[in-house]
Amino acid sequence: MLAPKKLKRRKQHRPNPQGPATTNLEISFGQFGLKAMTKGWITAQQIESARRVITRYTKKGGKTWIRIFPHQPITQKGSQSVMGGGKGVPEYYVAPIRPGTVIFEMAGVTLEAATEALNLAGYKLPVKTKFIVKE
Repeated sequence: MLAPKKLKRRKQHRPNPQGPATTNLEISFGQFGLKAMTKGWITAQQIESARRVITRYTKKGGKTWIRIFPHQPITQKGSQSVMGGGKGVPEYYVAPIRPGTVIFEMAGVTLEAATEALNLAGYKLPVKTKFIVKE
C-alpha cells in the first residue's frame, strides 16, 4: 500500500479539506478520468482497493495513473488507555480530497471498458465520483 517514505513530523494535525480543489483539476496523462465530487479522506487501503478493481476489469490492459497520494498520518490511541498520556501512534495514512480533484486516469482502453472500470473503482471510495473524458 501507499505510504510516505519519510515525513517531517511523524504526528500531524488532522486534515480538513475545505473549498474546491486547486490542483489536479483536469486530466493530464490519460484520456479518461475519475473526478471527486465531494470532500473527504481516502485511505491508502481504499486507493489500493480501487486500483485492483481497475486492473482486474481491464485485464492489465492500458495504463492507469493514480493522481493522489496518502501523505497525511491519522493517529489513534489504544482502546484501554486513560485520559491524557499524549497523542496516539500513527495507524494509517490518508489523502485529503476536495471536490473537483482527479483521482485516477486511464489510457489505452475503450470508452466502455474505462467507464465500467472507473465506475467500479468509484464504489470503493468514500467520496462521490464522476467519470470524465478528456476533450
